[in-house]
Amino acid sequence: MKIIDLEPGDPRLENDLLPVLSELRPHLTPELFREVYETGHSQGLRFSAAYTDEGRCVGAAGWRIVINTCSLRKLYVDDLVTVAATRSTGVGHALIAHLDGHARAAGCHELNLDSGTHRTGAHRFYLRERFDITAFNFTRPLTAPDDASS
Repeated sequence: MKIIDLEPGDPRLENDLLPVLSELRPHLTPELFREVYETGHSQGLRFSAAYTDEGRCVGAAGWRIVINTCSLRKLYVDDLVTVAATRSTGVGHALIAHLDGHARAAGCHELNLDSGTHRTGAHRFYLRERFDITAFNFTRPLTAPDDASS
């Protein structure tokens, strides 16, 4: 397995990573994904893609380094997904190890992510990967669901 960090404008973002990311984020169109990454990159957003030895993208991670008063410096994982057919084959573990390396190199104190309450399979994975449940995440929508892409 090979994990590659992809920069804005890399055609592999849309051709390889987006189809995998869409399993977790089905609302993302190519145009919206480009807009999010072009804007988010200056805010620290990065994407990493996991490839099989045959060159097929089977995992994706969106992440950023965050400085705040709570954790001081952490690597926050926006998105972590593996292709459904390749789950439980080590792809997620490899992505976490890759992100761990970025976090340690940046002097982070922790890896951090949020996971939807309905994603119980993902929760089992995160617990096996030695993540702890340390907080609740609360959200208050500011737009109607139809207006979210505006």
